[in-house]
Amino acid sequence: FDDIPATAAHAGAQALEKHGVRGTFYVCAGLFGQEGHMGRFADAADIGALVRRGHEVAGHTLNHVDCHRTPPADLDADLDANDAALRGLGAAPLHFAYPYGEVSPRAKKQLGARYASLRGVHKGLVHDGGDRNQLPGVGIEGADGEATARAWIDRAVAEQAWLILYTHDVRETPSAWGCTPDALERLVAYARDAGCDIRTVGEVLAA
Repeated sequence: FDDIPATAAHAGAQALEKHGVRGTFYVCAGLFGQEGHMGRFADAADIGALVRRGHEVAGHTLNHVDCHRTPPADLDADLDANDAALRGLGAAPLHFAYPYGEVSPRAKKQLGARYASLRGVHKGLVHDGGDRNQLPGVGIEGADGEATARAWIDRAVAEQAWLILYTHDVRETPSAWGCTPDALERLVAYARDAGCDIRTVGEVLAA
């Protein structure tokens, strides 16, 4: 889950927990409690609750900045502030997702020295030997989001690969970047029925 809207911290997390699994939440602490086009963003209490329930909390910059366009010194300061805020809530932000999916060789080098993995938004599967500094992901978003995610789950099973699915808000009337709680629950069940292990990013990479 990216950014993250409060609905992801509640309905999104609950959809996973019903199946006994946990997720990775890429958090911008600078957005805590603000209102946006995806609804209210989660606050510190929401993130602390996720940590206590065993979810992974990862970095996404403090203020959702473009890592490609932000000067290196400014980006470091932003990342330092975000990581400190998340550590203060009991999280260990070891992984990161690029806001907007914006990446460059310079950003990959700078962030790769700080985090164990970096995730983008380009569609694909992860195979052994893949680039940990630009992992692909498939969005569960838009009218075709659920069908698209199912197709990628089928590909992951066929290729014995790892698939990262991500979304934003999780509510009955989601934004163009989110999905409904029912759609998310159906996808979790579909993946489990297909024989997939559902793990956090950190759990997969540690294994």
